[in-house]
Amino acid sequence: MSIPASTGPTDPAATTPAPDTTPTPAAAAVPGAEVVRAVVKEVPDKVSTDGLETKFDERWTAEQTFAFDRSKTRAEIYSIDTPPPTASGSLHVGHVFSYTHTDIVARYKRMRGLEVFYPMGWDDNGLPTERRVQNYYGVRVDLSLPYDPDFTPPFEGTDKNVKAADQVPVSRRNFVELCERLTAEDEKQFEELWRRLGISVDWAQTYQTIGDSSRATAQRAFVRNFQRGEAYQAEAPGLWDVTFQTAVAQAELEARDYPGHFHKVAFHQANGEPVYIETTRPELIPAVVALIAHPDDERYQHLFGTTVTSPLFGVEVPVLAHHLAEPDKGAGIAMCCTFGDLTDVQWWRELQLPTRSIINRDGRITREVPQWLAGGPGAELFEAEVAGKTTFSARKAIVDALTASGDMPAEPVATQRKANFFEKGDKPLEIVTSRQWYIRNGGRDQELREELLARGKELDFHPDFMRVRYQNWVNGLNGDWLVSRQRFFGVAIPLWYPIDASGEVDYANPLVPAEDILPVDPTSQAPAGYTEEQRGQAGGFVGDADVMDTWATSSLTPQIVSGWERDNDLFERVYPMDLRPQGQDIIRTWLFSTVVRSHLENKVLPWKNATISGWILDPDRKKMSKSKGNVVTPMDLLVEHGSDAVRYWAASARLGTDAAFEVGQMKIGRRLAIKVLNASKFALSFGGGAGSEIALDPAAVTVSLDRSMLAGLAGVVEQATAALEAYDHTRALEATETFFWTFCDDYLELVKDRAYGAGADADEVSPETTSARTALAIALDTMLRLLAPYVPFATEEVWSWWREGSVHRAPWPVAAPLRTAGGDADPADLAAAGHALAALRKVKSEAKASMRTPIVAASLAVPAGSLTAVETAVEDVKAAGRVTGPLDLVAAEEGQGDPAVQGGIVVTASELGEAPPRNKG
Repeated sequence: MSIPASTGPTDPAATTPAPDTTPTPAAAAVPGAEVVRAVVKEVPDKVSTDGLETKFDERWTAEQTFAFDRSKTRAEIYSIDTPPPTASGSLHVGHVFSYTHTDIVARYKRMRGLEVFYPMGWDDNGLPTERRVQNYYGVRVDLSLPYDPDFTPPFEGTDKNVKAADQVPVSRRNFVELCERLTAEDEKQFEELWRRLGISVDWAQTYQTIGDSSRATAQRAFVRNFQRGEAYQAEAPGLWDVTFQTAVAQAELEARDYPGHFHKVAFHQANGEPVYIETTRPELIPAVVALIAHPDDERYQHLFGTTVTSPLFGVEVPVLAHHLAEPDKGAGIAMCCTFGDLTDVQWWRELQLPTRSIINRDGRITREVPQWLAGGPGAELFEAEVAGKTTFSARKAIVDALTASGDMPAEPVATQRKANFFEKGDKPLEIVTSRQWYIRNGGRDQELREELLARGKELDFHPDFMRVRYQNWVNGLNGDWLVSRQRFFGVAIPLWYPIDASGEVDYANPLVPAEDILPVDPTSQAPAGYTEEQRGQAGGFVGDADVMDTWATSSLTPQIVSGWERDNDLFERVYPMDLRPQGQDIIRTWLFSTVVRSHLENKVLPWKNATISGWILDPDRKKMSKSKGNVVTPMDLLVEHGSDAVRYWAASARLGTDAAFEVGQMKIGRRLAIKVLNASKFALSFGGGAGSEIALDPAAVTVSLDRSMLAGLAGVVEQATAALEAYDHTRALEATETFFWTFCDDYLELVKDRAYGAGADADEVSPETTSARTALAIALDTMLRLLAPYVPFATEEVWSWWREGSVHRAPWPVAAPLRTAGGDADPADLAAAGHALAALRKVKSEAKASMRTPIVAASLAVPAGSLTAVETAVEDVKAAGRVTGPLDLVAAEEGQGDPAVQGGIVVTASELGEAPPRNKG
């Protein structure tokens, strides 16, 4: 399936491949392709950015400006796999930052003549939503309770954290209904914010990750994974969050410092000699299965192949060698318990050690004396002081007993240890053995790993240095993708299990639904051939009570939005997609898991490009996140500064680069938006105002200064186009904005007298005045389109004053007609004239005189390279500088003038006249 080719000119110096220069479908409308005639409708007396967001959101909605036209072919479509924000609370300024980057791409591609498929989804399911619902309504799930159709929650929103003990128990179905209710309200607020920001999605193309189509897609993909052997279940040790009572995947881990103590503990050789280990988890001594040291550690060579007995419990365990043992850590020999950490799991697997688990899913020690301790010296201790206790209480009991027995000869030493946490959790994870579902991801399959690494090489990362994060993650995988979760609000694992005649559940032979009945809920629906009365009965069935990891659904967003197996016509037009925009921190989760699912199911990359945004940093240079409590909610920013201003701040940061939250940058953006309005009003004021016709005819541009300006603008178009083709929105903005301010500060000032000419009502307009007016119109038309992706509201406002339709559906400017209008003019000529004007104005500033003060006479020393340019534009320079008498130009002597100040132009003599009276009106 083809990906639409880029179109448009490029900067020859750019490192990216040159885009195709074929005109876009609407290219006939650009200046130079034909003479475009525009009629000025109405320019307001007073301009303002206030209210533009509401005005144009309503207009864009009514006119369906961004509606997707699915009649286009794949080559004419640009499709975006938009991140679905988590619908659990509120968006923060980091969302505004990254989604603005994506919207710039969408608006640019639309103006290039491509039909942009730009959907929006809401990530409803998952733990964040459950936590919010528990607190918002004051409820918790009790699986033993029946559904209550008349249930009313105790709260309808609270700012306080409701303790678990105070939460009202409800059935799973009641809880899910509350989740759906709250996320629907959150999504309305999200849409309102996105609309105000000007995100140009097609609001008819929306989805929810918990919606029927999403659930059907996720379950269909899982069923096919299972049928191909890519999804499997296993009873195995896994990371477990005791607070949320759910398994946790490798991608969801955070390593954090956690306070603890090293305990020096003696194990005993057959001859009674002690072997000391140091551990931070003495409560796991009842679960020890071996002592392990590095094979090259001379201290323990004599112990390898022998056995020792554990203190307190007298369990005999082997002393073994493994390369992961750390000779320089503690005593250099460690106890392997099942299971204290992930290294224990690896030792257990590779050394084929027995399983002696003592920690349950609730985080407490098992309540029964384990078989391997029964009848031993520590059985009574375990039963009386350890069984059923939390790990903290069990640790204290074991430490007290070790001290009393003499097996711990020294006081514990305080330390900070690294512990694994669930990224949303508050307590260290435990490792417990449970039955879970996995999808193969290359963690245990070298061939699949290599295939996924190859996919990463096919993908164009922007910026490219982000590619290494993908490669490092794939190379560092040590297990398959755990996709089952013991939660409630999620996409159900679509399986049932038969129960044999003796009442045993047959997990090895799941009952699989037909694809045409998906989605299903095995906890409330019976499988084909069974009735609900057979649930839990011998000869009947049980439904899988687990749901899928939220990434198991989000990893299928390209398939969900493109209508995979649901709308084949749409699927053929948009898939594989063109762009995945996302944050850098979820390369290991969302990006990688999406590549996995597409590779397994469709045998292709899900998209050609991935744009990776950086993080927003708070004033302390820390990443903004909800969990840290340092986020800024964006609606107030949009109201205070205006959406164009906030978008400008976001666009000023390059992809892959962390950016500071800077209100100052937003103020600069607001100034730019207001300047667009004011400069445009000024440029459109020449020629008669409302009802006057403007011909954008390049042939009418005859004055050298005007042609110089357009030649410079042609270069800006080339630079901006090349940058946006390379997904470098910041470089494009810098080039455009720099030119825009030069245009306002220099060109507008230099030509305004000539553009006014003999007046708007004059019977005849001189060619010089026509040249200025035409150049102004062409430049304004071009710059509005260059700035439209960045400040969409201000540019749309100006466009509505004198052009038909929307600037966002206007064609992207091309350089060729500007080059034609500019002829052989040098863009540096405008800069030289601007420097001359600046030098004259400096004289007035130093004299503390008004800029309206005339200069009776002056002499300028101009560097030789700029002299001809200033001579050519001297009449415009005189008019703008209010020079009423002679303005002599001489070549500057060598070393005269600072090139960094007014381009080296120096006023060598001047005489100021009398300032005109200030107009009190």
